[in-house]
Amino acid sequence: MGDGDGWASCDLGHTHWGRFGAAGLLAYHRDSSGQVWVLLQQRAWWGLGGGTWGMFGGALHSHEDVVTGALRETSEECTLDTGTVRVHGTSVEDHGGWSFTSVVGSLSERETVLPASRETRGAEWVHEEEVTDRKLFEPFARCWPRVREAMRGVVLVVDAANVVGARADGWWKDRAGANARLRDDLKRLDGGVRGLPGGLFPYDRCFPEVVLVVEGAARGVADEPVDGLRVVAAPGSGDDAIVDLVRRGDPGKAHLVVTADRELRARCEEAGAAITGPRWLLERL
Repeated sequence: MGDGDGWASCDLGHTHWGRFGAAGLLAYHRDSSGQVWVLLQQRAWWGLGGGTWGMFGGALHSHEDVVTGALRETSEECTLDTGTVRVHGTSVEDHGGWSFTSVVGSLSERETVLPASRETRGAEWVHEEEVTDRKLFEPFARCWPRVREAMRGVVLVVDAANVVGARADGWWKDRAGANARLRDDLKRLDGGVRGLPGGLFPYDRCFPEVVLVVEGAARGVADEPVDGLRVVAAPGSGDDAIVDLVRRGDPGKAHLVVTADRELRARCEEAGAAITGPRWLLERL
């Protein structure tokens, strides 16, 4: 028993399991044909919503962030190796004083998953289009339309030259050094519990893949390997490299380009990307 196990009331007058809230993992896999498969849990007959289907999850403990809690609960309830899950973001259902957080993450392989606790009657990969054919756990049925739209990764593409130019830190004296500082700042956005707040994403909080595009005198910044961050040295124009990244991107991912360059913004929007400015990013760094 953890310190989060127990009942709690919300401002809507409901009673929920989880003294500090609860969280679950919506794990999905996109196959080579583009079809999306969702990992669902069939709940044990003896429990709440017995026999219905939903995501793995449960009560959070007082010391846990929502991602840690959702992955822990999943690993306790089934054989999925949660270390292989690429977490993309979170979606919160707030009841006032109590909340449930859906943690959305993908897997590169649709591995066999079996029950691992008496709370789980079955575990199955279900085609996205057939999820609603199942008898769903009522809270999951309520949030499914929202989290279904969030089953995609976010790629944050940063126009290094433009963002560096927005910081008055003496970048004009050492362009390569300024790009290296931005690279190091961006490392904090990938993974971990911090992430980025929503608004421009399909999530309340997002854990994006981060791609920094450097050009000119700053190309050498790409020579140093960095965990959790991809640095691309543009062979020519940085703008052309960014547009190419968006156009060649995985259709299962959403691209957000950080730049204030008007021409580049227009080209990226035409290619299907969302746009935000350097100030938005710098405030979050």
